[in-house]
Amino acid sequence: QVQLVESGGGLVQAGGSLRLSCAASGSIFSINSMSWHRQAPGKDRELVAGITNDGITNYADSVKGRFTISRDNAKNTMYLQMNDLKPEDTSVYYCSCTAVLPSSISISRRYWGQGTQVTVSS
Repeated sequence: QVQLVESGGGLVQAGGSLRLSCAASGSIFSINSMSWHRQAPGKDRELVAGITNDGITNYADSVKGRFTISRDNAKNTMYLQMNDLKPEDTSVYYCSCTAVLPSSISISRRYWGQGTQVTVSS
């Protein structure tokens, strides 16, 4: 199994910054893509940003130019630097990855973290 633990969430004023981290642990053969998602109350979960193991990134239009996703493959850790935060960024942010376990190297599965709350006050 793969465990994902997010950290770095909190309360910040509009215009401020936060840096989220996501650490993956467990019996891992390889991690392929990693991504951040968010879900606000009453809304569907949405993709915020993704990054491949080659470092190719993609972003939701709403965060382009403000958020930066990165990863440290040696540490199985992913980050999300969030700048110029807005009240509409308030959500629970979830880390996700697709990974292969040593016991089944032909199968890639998606795993999710428990989420971290980000609240932006106006």
